[in-house]
Amino acid sequence: MKTKEHINVVWLKRDLRLQDNEAISNALKSGKRVLIVYVFEHLLLNDAHYSKRHFNFIKESLRDLNENLAAHQTKILTVTSDISSVFNQLQAFHKIDTVFSHVETGLLVTYNRDKEFKRYCRNNLIHWEESKNNGVERGLVNRDNWFENWETYMNSPLEVFQPSDNQLLNLSEIETLENVLSETNLTTPEDTKFQKGGTTMGWKYANSFFENRHVDYMVNISKPEASRTSCSRISPYIAWGNLSIRQVFQKAKQLKSTTQDKRHIGAFISRLRWQAHFIQKFEMEHTMENASVNKGYHKLKKTLSERYQNAWKDGQTGFPLVDASMRCLIETGYVNFRMRAMLASFFTHILWQPWQSATTHLSQQFLDFEPGIHFPQLQMQAGETGINNLRIYNPTLNGLKHDPDAEFIKKWVPELAHLDIPFIHEPYLMTEMEQAFYSFKLGEDYPMPIVDVKENRKRASKILWNMKKDPEVLRESYRILKRHTLQDRKRMLRSD
Repeated sequence: MKTKEHINVVWLKRDLRLQDNEAISNALKSGKRVLIVYVFEHLLLNDAHYSKRHFNFIKESLRDLNENLAAHQTKILTVTSDISSVFNQLQAFHKIDTVFSHVETGLLVTYNRDKEFKRYCRNNLIHWEESKNNGVERGLVNRDNWFENWETYMNSPLEVFQPSDNQLLNLSEIETLENVLSETNLTTPEDTKFQKGGTTMGWKYANSFFENRHVDYMVNISKPEASRTSCSRISPYIAWGNLSIRQVFQKAKQLKSTTQDKRHIGAFISRLRWQAHFIQKFEMEHTMENASVNKGYHKLKKTLSERYQNAWKDGQTGFPLVDASMRCLIETGYVNFRMRAMLASFFTHILWQPWQSATTHLSQQFLDFEPGIHFPQLQMQAGETGINNLRIYNPTLNGLKHDPDAEFIKKWVPELAHLDIPFIHEPYLMTEMEQAFYSFKLGEDYPMPIVDVKENRKRASKILWNMKKDPEVLRESYRILKRHTLQDRKRMLRSD
């Protein structure tokens, strides 16, 4: 009987890149031959937080990886299955010594899967080595020295992809495995408005931002239309790991030392810090996937309205900026941060719906869905942390301020485009005569507002401000601050 070759396996998850990938680097440093695997897991294919746009982005990323790996006569073994089943089948061909991956700050289902996989490895005498991901640390009880450690990590040398000859299993060997496992077809639709996945495309966005698009970054960051070109647009490439935060951080710091636009690049660097801060928060308090991080808000009761929720999901609320933002998000997978915050605020405050009912719809639409950002931000915008300022966005005022010429609204709510700008922002103010003049009928061509913003805003503000005084909310606020507050918050805010 032929002796099985001892190999190591890299299990890719949300780290779909070759450069600055510690899991791959550590596997190559082991000296053994290496197989790189990506598994489209049934538990995620069936999870309500995910949608086809995510899996297509992943497939595009894998195709990009394979194009780069072609020079090494290899590719990613890409299969659809469950992770333990894949490793069972792999072990029929090879003796797996070590599995390399990164620590994933994901959904509860992935956390539980990892615990099961750890047991699987122990039972099969496989060592599993997990690397830190983007400076986020597992097992912390507070934030003492966290920022200093994160900055040290960000300034450390990048990992370089340098396999030796024949160190990666070759195409023939991988094709043999594909014939046994359930190989995944990586074909994706071409005619979509979504950003395409892959490290190559990620660097195209990053480089164009650093070269010229950043010059109006802070000026346009809150504008729903202008931000689409002035913002970096690299969030999906960071969320799925086409680029590492460390790569982007070091590139931005290098540019800041030479550019005249230091304020804009400094603000961008600051947001990289906050991105890590929120993911670390979720890593340390994963229960916020389903429940408010401040347990005092568990007693807050809201009446579910299917009509309100469907109108919000379909972009048919009667509030033009809300509807434009939702329709744009559905079609392109992207709106800027302020519009995301407004959508969440409108749902939780103006419609008075529980934030939990918004989680899966928004996550399915966000091409850059990142659990560590998604849940903390939803709770913050819903006003259920007890430690953040209460933000109840007025969609009309936001439209007048950030889309004064209604450029964004006209693009995404075309049924209003022929109206004069004041009516585009507030079509519900039109008289019967004005509607006749424009050949426009409220309630038919565009819905009437589904709620009274002023009244509902007042209700939400009163209830939530009163809850801030609740003894349990106060106790929880103190606990949260003690656990998650950074020692030197000003350093996080700085723009150097």
